[in-house]
Amino acid sequence: MTASPASRPAPPHPAGPRTAAIIVAAGQGLRSGGDGPKQFAPVAGKPMIAHSHATLAAHPAIGRVIVVIGDGQDAQLDKALGPVERVTGGATRRLSVLAGLEHLAETGMDRVLIHDAARPFLPVAVIDRLLAALDEDGGAVPALPVADTLARGMEVLGAGVSRDGLFRIQTPQAFRFDAILAAHRGWSGDEPTDDAQMLRKSGATVALVEGDAMLEKVTYPADFVNAEMRHAATMRVRSATGYDVHRLAEGEELWLGGVLIPHDKGLSGHSDADVALHAITDALLGTIAEGDIGTHFPPSDPQWRGADSAQFLEHAAALIRARGGIIDFIDLTIICETPKIGPHRAAMRDRVAALLRLAPGQISIKATTTERLGFTGRGEGIAAQAIATIRIMGDA
Repeated sequence: MTASPASRPAPPHPAGPRTAAIIVAAGQGLRSGGDGPKQFAPVAGKPMIAHSHATLAAHPAIGRVIVVIGDGQDAQLDKALGPVERVTGGATRRLSVLAGLEHLAETGMDRVLIHDAARPFLPVAVIDRLLAALDEDGGAVPALPVADTLARGMEVLGAGVSRDGLFRIQTPQAFRFDAILAAHRGWSGDEPTDDAQMLRKSGATVALVEGDAMLEKVTYPADFVNAEMRHAATMRVRSATGYDVHRLAEGEELWLGGVLIPHDKGLSGHSDADVALHAITDALLGTIAEGDIGTHFPPSDPQWRGADSAQFLEHAAALIRARGGIIDFIDLTIICETPKIGPHRAAMRDRVAALLRLAPGQISIKATTTERLGFTGRGEGIAAQAIATIRIMGDA
């Protein structure tokens, strides 16, 4: 018997490759020692499930990502990910996966990856290896060879067990869709420990591809500490600069650092011309080699005329977080003769911190003049330069 889908209808999904991913997140997480399901607990700065969901959703070969949750977990998923596509799972992992497969079967898929939410850190290279293996086989799983000494025994040590040919199997596991759906629909017997064994029992071949230590499962309280350490070890510090200039003009509002400042002139530009937020935005985009504001918000596009620059900054921050990045520090320098920045510095810092979801202490705002030299010295415009420092996965 299959689990019933969640009452909320699935949101429309864009046309994309006929490959989907299912994240199994229906467990209660009783062994993790937390106050709620472990898949929604924070790991490396965001809910555990958010890490793998972001990686799968961003992969160009994956057209849809379905989250299978437990009954009554909609509010927790909304808080963790927002209004993503989901179904309600069943009493066992097998029934939860089947609910996700049946949901996808309504529109048809060629390939599917099935992933456990308790494995948050998913290298893109593993996804690529799995999908490539499906060109030859009906299924593929990431695996790591067993390195520890193995032995039989209960209360006392027994005979050793050879490690030759033994592997630790991870997720995501990739399958040709029709094959794994048939294996689930026709299953009988004991509850399987994973989907690959179900497909193998049906007679299909399941390939082994190289797994990754980052895919270790988070189950017990100590695993959360280990997960944080694994994540930190893969992070690299990146810094980038941003620079922007806008001219001062009569009849315009003066927005600096997201704060409206009383002045006899304002900055003129296609948007609200907030040079401070523009400089920070370009610095953040630079840390992930994503071009500049004009790349994402072309001045030729009329929808951005007069736009609040806060949305540019939030967009850049969202791109970094989607790659598992962490924004550590922003240093901004505003260059102008007038107005005086000092009286507004605290308000700017608080506003930038709020937009980036950082503590005010992670934002530095300074001001300087050019001793009345150049266009800023003549009061013709205002310039700003920023440096952003982030941490991000080495291959992001």
